Amino acid sequence: MKDIEFELPEKQKALQEELLCKSLHYLQAYSPYYQRMFRKHGIDVAQIQHLEDLQQLPFTEKRDLQLFNDDFLCCPKEKIVDYVTTSGTLGDPVTFGCTENDLQRLAYNEKKSFACAGLKPGNILQLMTTIDKRFMAGLAYFLGIRELGASIIRVGNGIPELQWDTINRLHPDSIMCVPSFILKLIEYAEQNDIDYRHSSIRKIIGIGEGLRNQDFSYNLLGQRIHEKWPEVQLFATYSSTEMSATFSECEYGMGGHVHPELIIVEIIGEDDRPVPDGEPGEVVVTTLGVEGMPLLRFRTGDIAAKRTEQCRCGRWSYRLTPLIGRKNNMLKLKGTTIYPPAINDVLNNIDYISNYFITVRQSAAGTDEVEVTVALKPDTSLSEQNVIKDLQDHFRARLRVAPLIKIASAEAVLHITNPQKSRKPIRFIDERRQ
Repeated sequence: MKDIEFELPEKQKALQEELLCKSLHYLQAYSPYYQRMFRKHGIDVAQIQHLEDLQQLPFTEKRDLQLFNDDFLCCPKEKIVDYVTTSGTLGDPVTFGCTENDLQRLAYNEKKSFACAGLKPGNILQLMTTIDKRFMAGLAYFLGIRELGASIIRVGNGIPELQWDTINRLHPDSIMCVPSFILKLIEYAEQNDIDYRHSSIRKIIGIGEGLRNQDFSYNLLGQRIHEKWPEVQLFATYSSTEMSATFSECEYGMGGHVHPELIIVEIIGEDDRPVPDGEPGEVVVTTLGVEGMPLLRFRTGDIAAKRTEQCRCGRWSYRLTPLIGRKNNMLKLKGTTIYPPAINDVLNNIDYISNYFITVRQSAAGTDEVEVTVALKPDTSLSEQNVIKDLQDHFRARLRVAPLIKIASAEAVLHITNPQKSRKPIRFIDERRQ
């Protein structure tokens, strides 16, 4: 059967509307939270027939999940076979229960995503992210590779020495990790005379960080990886625990393809109305086919745009542009609007920086005060004064404005970025809400 992503948009829309109706009736029957919401707002789910009708429904907020977590569960707890939690980027983590059907759906989602990146049976993927610590993504990747019929090596995150030892022993052709870790792999290879450009690796699938600008050209991080390792193909992905789906680039790198049978995406403007295709706004998702904890019009807080023209790969499924940032993390620095990923992109491209984090505070005048704290590599020859000047020059060249720069020891920065209970490095600290 032909993959729905290659069908015309009209057929994809019809499928999504059919699945949306099923999902709404499922929520009406089994979700304590949505039952209350439908009653409160006088919503007859039978009247929601088309994607455009979604605008009649309230949004689901992250706060709703935090306050009423158990009320989102749509099945008896004995049907839950796996528990995961969100990373807590915007507040307290939220627990999600997955049924056997949900895990099969995750496997299907990642199978399609890996296939979109060109993987097939016979490929070997080295997974450089955790599969434990209640982390959905690592498990999803593992299930997806199995479903695809390819092979996986579960090495976990960090430890460049172990990663290279595994590559040299087992010869994977693909790796999956946070893109900035690739620079650490390259640095370790260069310091230890590893001929990484002639290794077995031919694909890198990035998670958690962007590789491209809004026009799909490489950002600074993507450029640096490509310049250092031009033999590999770079793929970016976008996903979250709440959406239980992944947007993966194809070989043409023109945005993350949606799997229309798994999720509906709206792009919402400041007025809470849909924006025209191609314009940025907040990503709002409605999950399809989730049994344990489906979500309706969930506000992700992420800012991106939707591209609907046919991709060169032949897919008609719409694509999301690289994330601009998180809505709640928007900064107004000296009159210029920026998002933390833009600051990350500059810092990830500086050779003498080993680690960093960003802190935003409210100044006495009520404006945003942004401070970047960096740790320097031991062999850095520049003085602290010259480091600060050089970083400010880089920021002004790229962003037109420069944040405050603070230099700290590697131990002090690591203590902030890698707390014991966190699954992901913490790069952004917002003290404006305290």
